[in-house]
Amino acid sequence: MAVRFLAYEVSDLCIGKPPLKPLPLSATIGEALVCLKRCGESYLSVWTEGSKAASPNSPERRTCVGKVCMVDIICYLCSEENLKRSSSVALSSPVSVLLPKESGSLVRHVERHSSLLEALDLILEGAQNLVVPIRSVGRKKLHSYAADFCCLVQEDFVRFFLNSIGAFSQVSSLSVESLGIIRRDVLAVRYHEPALSALPLIKEALMYQTAVAVVTDDGKLVGEISPSTLASCDETVVAAIATLSAGELMAFVDCGGPPEEAVRTVKARLRKRGMEGMLELIEEEASLSSSASDTSLSTLSSGSSSSDEESTTPARTRRLEKHGGSGSYSVRMGRSLEEAIVSHPGSSLVAVLIQALAHRVNYVWVVEDDFELAGLVTLTDVLKIFRDPL
Repeated sequence: MAVRFLAYEVSDLCIGKPPLKPLPLSATIGEALVCLKRCGESYLSVWTEGSKAASPNSPERRTCVGKVCMVDIICYLCSEENLKRSSSVALSSPVSVLLPKESGSLVRHVERHSSLLEALDLILEGAQNLVVPIRSVGRKKLHSYAADFCCLVQEDFVRFFLNSIGAFSQVSSLSVESLGIIRRDVLAVRYHEPALSALPLIKEALMYQTAVAVVTDDGKLVGEISPSTLASCDETVVAAIATLSAGELMAFVDCGGPPEEAVRTVKARLRKRGMEGMLELIEEEASLSSSASDTSLSTLSSGSSSSDEESTTPARTRRLEKHGGSGSYSVRMGRSLEEAIVSHPGSSLVAVLIQALAHRVNYVWVVEDDFELAGLVTLTDVLKIFRDPL
């Protein structure tokens, strides 16, 4: 079996992968924020300003040194220092302040003809992203240097092994409990604790590609605060983190945008705490959203087709319609558990694997029959099970 997998190269996983969206290391956080909103990607790759013409092994070559997502910006704006000053000042800081000190080990450059197993070992050693050159022969040359690269993540390796699951039949049907891959040291916060107190946990969850569990006082899973969900928000969610409890925040960032009651609660608490700068930010965003909605309605009333309606209605509005409007605050809280992907200690490895891939997450919560949180299984744990026999 090992001989079979040694024959594969990194390039075998790059088929169909989109080119990276670049951001120069000299950019500001505000510029990164604008780029994220415009490109619609979940993250941007950050590159040094080296020479594009330099040879691959030259120190002058442009290099990807990290990645930046909306959650990085949100966490930065939520720091005690930035909550007290104007957001425009914070956004003028260089994007380099968002990169963790160990960002060099989180993003690794890998040649396309490298062994698949060598690349897998880099992932298991802690690399989150593998930057791989894309073959440029036979395709239109793009102007951006980052367009010459794509990115591989844990999910790409897991999907590859799933296509060869028959080779792992001895372990694939075993339970996650019997395989000993349930992590007990989870990141968790109680429902009524301030959301701001969970900020260090959110940063850690982003680093390890998991989420923060929201639990009751007796340890039952209520839902989660997921970096992937926060990544779909805009910077105004900072006001919610600064003023709401963990449970309220979980409802605030639920799909479709926050209900009006939640927005009113946030505004009232901002006024009470004298956070006028943050209040101006959230009201400005609401005004922009209202303007976009009015434009969309005007377009629809002029007789557009159903396909035009889908293309002109803002994504947030479409999500609201899909889930039955804004709903009530309490109903959204009650729905939160549906957003957390759960399994049981007796669930098989392949069942947990399929759950994670189907929902595009890197982890699955493990709960007992009464929903007491038992731990979680990550894609890293799954990849280690696949790597051992090889």
